[in-house]
Amino acid sequence: MAHIRHRKFNTRDTYPEQNLDNDLCQAVVARGRMVFLRGQCPQDLDTARSIDSCDPVEQTHQVMRNIRQLLEECGGSMEHLCKVVVYLTDVRHREAVYRTMGEYIRGVHPVSTGVVVTALARPEWLVEIDGAAVIPD
Repeated sequence: MAHIRHRKFNTRDTYPEQNLDNDLCQAVVARGRMVFLRGQCPQDLDTARSIDSCDPVEQTHQVMRNIRQLLEECGGSMEHLCKVVVYLTDVRHREAVYRTMGEYIRGVHPVSTGVVVTALARPEWLVEIDGAAVIPD
């Protein structure tokens, strides 16, 4: 692992009442080149076209694929991800979004903050995730 992940945990233990399985931690100690990602939405990076789905799982897959693609384009990988902030328009989508996000961060243990907002930039978007990564020198 590229960074020190302090106080690792899994959301299945923290939120036993919810069907979650995300590897997270309380703090990350990292050295290297910092990469700050714009909030990623369920749209194609090349065309800026929204995906044709109002399903929170499909939208989250697109968002996480965008994050992975951007990190790779910057010379890194998902293991360099240190922090994510998840914006949801409906708290009822939390489990579906976090379960899907968890598929992409298995074994990574970033820090995570979740926020429920009234709306995102486009009315069809249900989820937006921004992140920060540090690629070791």
